[in-house]
Amino acid sequence: MAPLHNINILRSLQHGAAARRFPATAVQSRNISLASAKYSVANPYKSEAWEEIYTAEQIDPNEKTFDKVLIANRGEIACRVIRTCRKMGIKTVAVHSVADSMGLFVKMADEAINIGPAPASQSYLVMEKILKAVEQTGAQAVHPGYGFLSENTTFVAELEKAGVKFIGPHSKAISEMGDKLASKRLATAAGVNGIPGYDGVVENADHCVQLSRDIGYPVMVKASAGGGGKGMRIAWNDEEAAMAFRLCSEEAKSSFGDDRMIVEKFVDMPRHIEIQVLGDKHGNAIHLNERECSIQRRNQKVIEEAPSPFLDPDTRAAMGEQAVQLAKAIGYDSAGTVEFLCDSQKKFYFLEMNTRLQVEHPITECITGVDLVHQMIRVAAGHPLKLTQNDIGIRGWALENRVYAEDPFKNFGMPSIGRLYKYEEPKGIAGVRCDSGIEEGSEISMFYDPMICKLTCYAGSREDAIATSVNALDHYVIRGVTHNIPLLRDVLTEPVFNSGEFTTSYLPQTYPDGFKGKQLNAREKEELVSLAAVCFVKESQRACTRLNDNTLKNRSAPTSWELEVTIKGESFPLTIVKRNGSYRISVNGSTQEVVDNFSLADSVIDTTVNGDRVVVQLKDRKADGTLKIRYHGTAMDLAVIPAEAAKLKHHMPVKVPIDTSRTILSPMPGVVKNVGVEVGDKVGEGQECCVVEAMKMQNSLASGVTGVVKAVHIKVGDTVDEDQVLVEIE
Repeated sequence: MAPLHNINILRSLQHGAAARRFPATAVQSRNISLASAKYSVANPYKSEAWEEIYTAEQIDPNEKTFDKVLIANRGEIACRVIRTCRKMGIKTVAVHSVADSMGLFVKMADEAINIGPAPASQSYLVMEKILKAVEQTGAQAVHPGYGFLSENTTFVAELEKAGVKFIGPHSKAISEMGDKLASKRLATAAGVNGIPGYDGVVENADHCVQLSRDIGYPVMVKASAGGGGKGMRIAWNDEEAAMAFRLCSEEAKSSFGDDRMIVEKFVDMPRHIEIQVLGDKHGNAIHLNERECSIQRRNQKVIEEAPSPFLDPDTRAAMGEQAVQLAKAIGYDSAGTVEFLCDSQKKFYFLEMNTRLQVEHPITECITGVDLVHQMIRVAAGHPLKLTQNDIGIRGWALENRVYAEDPFKNFGMPSIGRLYKYEEPKGIAGVRCDSGIEEGSEISMFYDPMICKLTCYAGSREDAIATSVNALDHYVIRGVTHNIPLLRDVLTEPVFNSGEFTTSYLPQTYPDGFKGKQLNAREKEELVSLAAVCFVKESQRACTRLNDNTLKNRSAPTSWELEVTIKGESFPLTIVKRNGSYRISVNGSTQEVVDNFSLADSVIDTTVNGDRVVVQLKDRKADGTLKIRYHGTAMDLAVIPAEAAKLKHHMPVKVPIDTSRTILSPMPGVVKNVGVEVGDKVGEGQECCVVEAMKMQNSLASGVTGVVKAVHIKVGDTVDEDQVLVEIE
């Protein structure tokens, strides 16, 4: 096939068979040039005109499905389902908690029903309330999204009793695949490769240790009914196996109401690669290629991409074939995902099957042109698939960056809560899709997942998709909560990630001491301090125009300044000269030319330094010359002062840092689940003192020193804030 160079050609093909005849094993990743196309999919869910890059199957307005669908979920996935329902002419019902009453998904839906208090256990997880909302609104079908009741067989059975369609697989498939023990047995029977492990329930911590020894370390301890990275831990020795069993079983009980645990071999040098499958009620099943999901922290995905840079056509075909075999063996009749672990030799092993729409489904939609929500609704209504395996190819490359309200400097991401007082998604960038459920003014609360947005970037090649992702992240404005954009952007520009040769251990291997933010080289420091100096000068010039003293107002404005900029304890004396249309800065013997094309009021400063494009955000500025600039994704603190003031710095007192080695602080807002010490207890370094849960994730907090417990400021059930003192040790 000849290269395709613009979107118009793609659209002209989408109506004919030629648009759907691509070998499933072919990777046509360089056939699309977005650079020359006047096309943008930025903010698709904030407008009425969302269009895919191309479409493998058009929505048929005459095909009968449902008149009204209730979405038993919240946030971005509810917005996502509503968008496709609108395109299909289906009315929607949103159910929401009190905390979500002003949520974007509530505003987008045709109807909205309040189902209770903020905690999910009192609202989104209470099936009786959702069933009542179904009856009240006359909804003919329910889309569960992901999480909550999406894999609850009782909920599916109750809908069936009420004569309401569940937009998902039949209850037997959910039950069989939701239990890791049963799913492994079924997968093996279906001819799917399996991971060595114990084919039974682990009885207790001692049993877990014994099994781990028998299997051979490292092992993965995980919940039988788990998913989403919760209730999973790697153990490399007996002590870690015992702790993993205890913490994972507690997480599993809290998240899934089922604390059964399994243990299996941890595949060395693993890559997490999953296959999207799609089946109908007529025995048809196909796969939509793979997604690479190896960039993870705490077994939760951070960046996903499709296709995988690791697979070759033969391995892709073999994995897809086995995934379809499993789907057909259980009569799977919806969209689902078969997850595999691949080793360095491209041997792959069945991990689990998620019987729902996956969080990262947008990247599959981008490269295949298949609207998965559309297909789920069609199948639930009883229609057979129109797509065959030969219709599914790979066009271009897509990456999804999960933008979370998290502090990436704390264990690669601890939840952050707050209100978004400023929020601007990337605008006008070709190949950008933002799946979000929030808007400016929205609140990120401790009750739900801290996801802000799924930022999906699509281009003709992996290199271009990465470049688009970096550009989009630089233009993403989020104020009011801490977010993980610094980590996302750093990963995207890191050599190992760009090489495609990474594993699920990528983050701890790349950042063994934790993520510390962007590490600047000499050139980048000079560039940043030059930008800071320009911002300082612009602020001082603006301040001069506000003076009421006529003598000063009539005095000619200065055109040069002697300044000193300090960043991370390193000072840079410099001279800055204002010229027509630019500023020239002399620093460290070099010259930086900054184009004067921006205002300090701009949310994003998109300028040029020495001919190179530079995108930064001025997050904060104070009268004393302190600036906070987001540069290469990371917020940097800089101090700018006149040269005369710099000569007097040595007279200023130095602030002595507070010693926190003998206090245990909460790393994030959460709920105390366990307190293991009392006043007067002797504790050793590394001994667990308490456990705090946030977003259903258990976090063990240990003593950093050996000593005696002086004070315990918490009890089980307490809600704690970030950096709150929990335990003191003397």
